[in-house]
Parts: sequence; structure tokens; C-alpha cells
Amino acid sequence: MSEIKKRDFEPETEAYFDSLSKEIEKNYKVAEMARAKGLDPVDKVEVPLALTMAAKVVRLIATVYPQLDNEDIINRLLELEKKYGALEPQVTFAIAEEIAKEKFCKFDSQLEAIDAGIRVGFAYTTLGVVASPIEGYTELKTGETRDGKKYFKAYFSGPIRSAGTTATCVVLMLIDYLRQVFGYARYDPSEQECKRFVTELLDYHDRVTNLQYLPTEEEMEFIAKNIPIQICGDPTEKREVSNYKDLPRGDSNFIRGGFCLVAAEGMAQK
Repeated sequence: MSEIKKRDFEPETEAYFDSLSKEIEKNYKVAEMARAKGLDPVDKVEVPLALTMAAKVVRLIATVYPQLDNEDIINRLLELEKKYGALEPQVTFAIAEEIAKEKFCKFDSQLEAIDAGIRVGFAYTTLGVVASPIEGYTELKTGETRDGKKYFKAYFSGPIRSAGTTATCVVLMLIDYLRQVFGYARYDPSEQECKRFVTELLDYHDRVTNLQYLPTEEEMEFIAKNIPIQICGDPTEKREVSNYKDLPRGDSNFIRGGFCLVAAEGMAQK
């Protein structure tokens, strides 16, 4: 296409996008008026408008923590991108730490602030376009080490698969990074917990569905003994694990799909 033809198209393109913007704004106003009537469960439009990736990231997590719908966080993400480069891991870790330290808004507890930071960092890694940061990574809790110190228990479910292997590993590193920043202890798995780790992966692969990557028992044992946070998850199957049940720091005797995906197709595969 010649330069003349390109220039001929530019006004049409600008007019098209201008029309889109005006119509979106008009439709949002109509939707807000309809919701304001109080006939729906929520009296406002629940899907915020996001025109940049930074806005998508922040407003995705704002569905969980509404106080995060803050232009300061969006602008800070853009600043960090200019400093480190778009989609660089430094941006992920920096924005997560700042949110966890409540630099932009307050949370009900330190653990909730850390959880929000993890979700925003995770959403940035996944471009703000998949459900993993709100449905795949589901919760952060604390447990107690054998000498009474608090450590992190990170919960995952099936939608973690949409994040991809790299992002799944990044969120585990991010959780461990914030663990160190805030002074939480390393997870200290017992021999029984390590054996449960191995058994559950084998049971999932053999009795539920084949894992994309099944680690060797040596790999499973290495991860189980050395991972500094406890990978957890809600039970997803009606089958119980075949052995190592009723552990004091275990949440369920049933097989947990999210745990298996993160441990095998995330950590071990990458």
C-alpha cells in the first residue's frame, strides 16, 4: 500500500475508534442507570472499562479487592514498565511488594494485603486476560512450623492451567519472595508430608487423569523436601489418596487437582 493510500485510511480509522469510544461510554451510562434502579443483585456495573494492559491487570483483581481500582496503581505499573521494560519479572515483583506493603490502599490484614499483591503480580504475568489470578490461585493461609513459626500455605485450583507453566512457576517464586520480605518462616515438611506429596501425584496420574508431565519419584521427593511454601488446594475428586491420610497439617484426604497441576505440570515440568 502506498503512503498516499495509508494517509487516506488514517482519518477513517481514527473516526472508527472515536465512534467505538463514544458508543462504549454511552452504553456504560445506560447500564449504570439500569443498575441504579436496584432491580439487580448489585447496583453498579461490575465490569470496569480497561483500555490498557495495566488497567486490565488492576481491574481484574479489583473484582476481588475493590479498593485496588485505583489510578495510582495503574500509573505505577506504567512507571515500572518504563524503568524495567514491559513484562519483565522485576515489574511483577515490584508492584506485588508495593501493594502488599499497602502503599496504595489498606486491607483488613497483612495476609490479605500480601494476597492482593500476589494476585496483581500474577495478573501482570498473565497479561490480565485469564482467570488464573482470581480462580486458579485461590487463597493464602498460614500454617505453623514444628517450632511454632508461621509459614505460607498457597491454595490452587484447576483454572491454574490457563496461566501456563512459566507463569505458574513465577507465582510460586512471587509468593516465596513476599514470604521473605515479610519475615515468614520456610515450610518444614515432615517425612509423612513428603510421602503424601508423591502419593497424591501418582494417584492423580493413575486414577484420575494423565498429567501432561509426570515427574520421577526422585524429582517429586526433591521438590517436596525443598519447596519453601506449602502447595495446597481444595479437593477436586471423590477419590481419597491411597495412603498418608489424616496428616496434622493436611487439609483433606481427597485428591486435589490444583495441587497436582502446580506441583507436576508447573514446578517439576519447568
